[in-house]
Amino acid sequence: MKLTYFGHSAFRIEAGASVILIDPFLTGNPHFDGDLETAARGLTHIVLTHGHADHVGDTVALAQRHGASVVATFELAQWLHGKGVAKVEPGNTGGTMKFDDFSVTLTQAFHSSASISEAGETTYLGMPNGLVFHFTNGPTVYHMGDTDIFGDMALIQELHRPDIAMVPVGDRFTMGGAVAALACRRYFDFKTIIPVHWGTFPILDQKPTAFIEAMEGDGGRVLVPQMNVPFEV
Repeated sequence: MKLTYFGHSAFRIEAGASVILIDPFLTGNPHFDGDLETAARGLTHIVLTHGHADHVGDTVALAQRHGASVVATFELAQWLHGKGVAKVEPGNTGGTMKFDDFSVTLTQAFHSSASISEAGETTYLGMPNGLVFHFTNGPTVYHMGDTDIFGDMALIQELHRPDIAMVPVGDRFTMGGAVAALACRRYFDFKTIIPVHWGTFPILDQKPTAFIEAMEGDGGRVLVPQMNVPFEV
């Protein structure tokens, strides 16, 4: 299985015949230095954690261009359908959607989810989620989405036993590094941990340093990949 990290919370996963983009905030993302067509080549699915603009990103344009299915919580999926996305796969917290090469389960996340128009109007877009991917041939991947720590992370470990995690560490809108490290050490047995949601905006922690330091003796499990460069897992 091949991953590419585009910065913020955006990833590309290639598994079997499936090409998945998670939270494809590419246009306007200062860490993304490629082009949309290369990033989305062969795209089959877009999976979203929640409805904030820095996570929905280029979803509408990419889904329309590639005919990709968009997986999201019910309200967000219906809102995107109204924006012209033809193929949506709505779900909700605790539900699992199955596809040819993988399934994805929507888990809890402690955050918010809405769209704010240029006129300042707010549209509620359902609950935020984490995402657990089970692949037919590959490790189990948990993208936490934007979240704080919560005790039921222990149940996510018990139910899914994820191998790889994308963990928000940038503070202000999510856990900071020390709390994110506590979540990883107390509740999970990840083999590989990728810190995300840092450095994109000035008000976020600019580096994942606090997280790496707080991981102490477990720092070997932390992977800070070179952005925009595919790597195997």
